[in-house]
Amino acid sequence: MTHSNLPFGPVMLDIAGLTLEPCEKEMIAHPNTGGVILFARNYEDPAQLATLTNAIRAARQGDILIAVDQEGGRVQRFQTDFTRLPAVKRFQNEPEMAEVAGWLMASELLATGVDISFAPVLDIDCGISTVIGDRSFSNDATTTAHLASDFRQGMRRAGMAATGKHFPGHGAVALDSHTDLPIDERDLTEIRQKDLLPFKQLIAKGLEAIMLAHVLYTQVDFKPAGFSHVWIQTILRQELGFEGVVFSDDLSMEGAAGAGNFIERATLSLEAGCDMVLICNNPKAAQQVLEHLKMPSRAASQKRLQKMLGQFSIKGLHALQSTAQWQKAAWLVNDFYQRNR
Repeated sequence: MTHSNLPFGPVMLDIAGLTLEPCEKEMIAHPNTGGVILFARNYEDPAQLATLTNAIRAARQGDILIAVDQEGGRVQRFQTDFTRLPAVKRFQNEPEMAEVAGWLMASELLATGVDISFAPVLDIDCGISTVIGDRSFSNDATTTAHLASDFRQGMRRAGMAATGKHFPGHGAVALDSHTDLPIDERDLTEIRQKDLLPFKQLIAKGLEAIMLAHVLYTQVDFKPAGFSHVWIQTILRQELGFEGVVFSDDLSMEGAAGAGNFIERATLSLEAGCDMVLICNNPKAAQQVLEHLKMPSRAASQKRLQKMLGQFSIKGLHALQSTAQWQKAAWLVNDFYQRNR
């Protein structure tokens, strides 16, 4: 079943391998699909990746976002033939490198047909969360805001929209939301003074998207942030004035399990104010949600999601690598990486 010029659906799903299976093409063509997130298993080399991103767009015949987690450090899905990016915490040593690395990361992805990397991480490293750790720019809120803002500026210069994560902050809880529901018992005043600062500053500069944390902040709401009207509507939209895209974190994570089955998780998340929900590493659940989710298409969401599409100025990683701009940036980042491993 094919649909021409479909708008974005509210579900981002994943695929199994290096090429699309017929059933995956059908899922991508479903009206409820809006995006595909890629993992290391979907990558062999730049030519294969470019072929795959083209195939995803061809299967959709309408609007679709292609995403990846390419933060740097221990979270970099595509490595061979891509520039190895340092963990962002290292940029405290040489702050001017954050903007260069943001540009380089985004340019390489755009050249292979990927719209967005879910970056930058705006969590503050409180020395508690091992799942965040050196994925955070700093243990200081002001430093985090400055470095993340520079990194985003580099992404924007390349033609990529940025996604700040994990709102309202995952750095003060020890548990990993992939395997547990972390509970943060701090009050809103403390969270405002520290964790919300990088989000607030980047929102003021026009941050395009935010991804929510599967964390329960007991002093603020009885629902984890990704399902919370209080966090999404009252604090993020109204208090902070955020007008961009709101992504859920992966609904397959254990931190989301308390919200019910997958259809209930997706529905609650969208009702709370998410524009798009992620369902990863569970094709059966993704299929169920696509078939049973009954959410009307929202014009405001469509407008916001359109702004996330990549600006693909250079086609092919090889073509990008022949430019003087890439060569200079890659040399700087490689040199920095070797000195700051």
